[in-house]
Amino acid sequence: MSDAASPLSPEPLPSDEKPSSVVPNTAPPSSPAQGTQWRLRLWPAVVIIILQWLVMKIPGWVQPASLWMFFGLLAGSLLGAVGIAAWWLFASRIRWKTRLWVLVSCLAMGVASYAASHKSISVIGYLLYFLPVLTTAAVVWLVLTPFLRGSIRWAGLMVVFLAAWGYPILVRMDGIDGNFAAEMHYRWEATPEEKLLQEFAARPNHSKTLPTSEASSTPALGPGDWPAFRGPNRDNVLKRVRLAMNWKEHPPKQLWRHRIGPGWCSFAVVGNRIFTQEQRGKDELVVCYQADSGEELWTHGDENRFEELMSGAGPRATPAFHEGRLYALGGKGRLNCLDPETGKVIWEHDIVADSGAKVPMWGFSASPLVVHGIVTVFAGGNDGKAVLGYDAVTGKLAWSAGTAINSYCSLHPARLDNVEQLIISTDVGLTAFEPATGRIIWEYSAPEPSVVRCIQPTVLGNSELLLGTGLTKGAEKVRVRHDGDNWTREKVWSTNAISPYFNDVVVQRGQLYGFDAMFFTCINLEDGKRKWRERGYANGQVLLLADQELLLILTEKGDVALVDASPDGCKERARFHAIDGKTWNHPVLVRGKLFVRNGEEAACYQLDELGGPLAQH
Repeated sequence: MSDAASPLSPEPLPSDEKPSSVVPNTAPPSSPAQGTQWRLRLWPAVVIIILQWLVMKIPGWVQPASLWMFFGLLAGSLLGAVGIAAWWLFASRIRWKTRLWVLVSCLAMGVASYAASHKSISVIGYLLYFLPVLTTAAVVWLVLTPFLRGSIRWAGLMVVFLAAWGYPILVRMDGIDGNFAAEMHYRWEATPEEKLLQEFAARPNHSKTLPTSEASSTPALGPGDWPAFRGPNRDNVLKRVRLAMNWKEHPPKQLWRHRIGPGWCSFAVVGNRIFTQEQRGKDELVVCYQADSGEELWTHGDENRFEELMSGAGPRATPAFHEGRLYALGGKGRLNCLDPETGKVIWEHDIVADSGAKVPMWGFSASPLVVHGIVTVFAGGNDGKAVLGYDAVTGKLAWSAGTAINSYCSLHPARLDNVEQLIISTDVGLTAFEPATGRIIWEYSAPEPSVVRCIQPTVLGNSELLLGTGLTKGAEKVRVRHDGDNWTREKVWSTNAISPYFNDVVVQRGQLYGFDAMFFTCINLEDGKRKWRERGYANGQVLLLADQELLLILTEKGDVALVDASPDGCKERARFHAIDGKTWNHPVLVRGKLFVRNGEEAACYQLDELGGPLAQH
């Protein structure tokens, strides 16, 4: 089509003459008089699309799940779109009326698409996941269709625009995985939470009261129980446990498996009861299940709903059991002290009101810690109200301290240089508090304004600990010592060999094991150098079976794997698929029962222990 032709009109005959005319057409090929050829210059557009995808993909190949990867995706999409628009307007060599008409049509469809899209599809979602498809599809269409008549080619381009802009209207985005890949479903499909609510609605006799057999069984902490986040010592380490690894011949036995409301917390396990939190519609619940059967025993609900686009709805913090009481912090800051027998409220507080803090971007995530009769949580308030400590019995605010604003960590109990303290990783670095009074014992300055810290500080010995920061920000080994009230803090080493983000690490025989984005990694703690790293476990969580020198890894895809805790290489011993859906929650292993959950399902498996009838020694 020439610059003089209408963009939607059929191609004219090769000349202005009748077909039978013998008069030759002597007009130059580019002359408007001929009116038959598209003068479209395509090679710059092809180059732009290739560069766009290289910019989007190379950072992810080099550093998966990193800020560089995110910025590469965003920059590639934006630069590609701007580049294609610039090519179309200034270098396509077709007439201006056509250029403006096509560009305005595309932009109008985009605006209409965004207006009609699901609430979960943000502007960033359009830039990361839809705009590159649009630009690529448009250029591919033009490259593949030079043989078509002009009007058909332009009409086809409009269809490409309609399809590319129409798809976002049809879907919702159910968050992203650990490598920034979007989870898309058709918007009319029921979410896992909606399916759960439908199941409950179909049970007219469903009751939240305790069965008679359970009504008088007051929970009491016993050997092997898992009373709080990451276990009795809050370190994801199990001792005096040895598992059989013959899972191919004798796979773990599923005791129960059922839907669960969304949430990113784990379980507390006391006796035959397990406690967790989940979202069900407008209600944020603390839920008690029977460990053996998965039967719901009771729920306590507050009319709260925390939800954000990246990881979805639900509370983030694991409940804590301590001396006959259960403590749970909700995603919007409701701190409950409950009777673990019935779910009845003993006391409650709103940490937003008590601290003046704002609800964080990803919700309050501090799993309560009870030490010396004080239950502590991170709030992030100003004026010395970063951490709040409440009397565990009465609920009275006992102390507040600290200057940090951002953290998704919990307070961590430690004895450093023979002094008992509570430590936490935040945007300002590391801070240690006296448990009973909240007095700041020492601080280690390592400000990080761009990446929030999400994992626990890892105690490495009597005077050393690890501070980790995700998204390629690395980790530091820190040594603290004291002489009276004077504490010295020094950085022993820093490394970029591992950047633990929301996946906690474990330590065995001088080696650290954990996730560096998509890679499961072993780091030597003497010098911070990497021993090995392996794909295939994808942003999961890990437990250490210390006596067996074995790692139990729950992957992001819901697989459970057993891997040797050895610096000599990643040797996988066994694997099975446990649950479906994105799985970021910490697994729990209690008396041979493995409890796993995510935002969709919860399940319990019996794992054979060495010495059992199916064990292979």
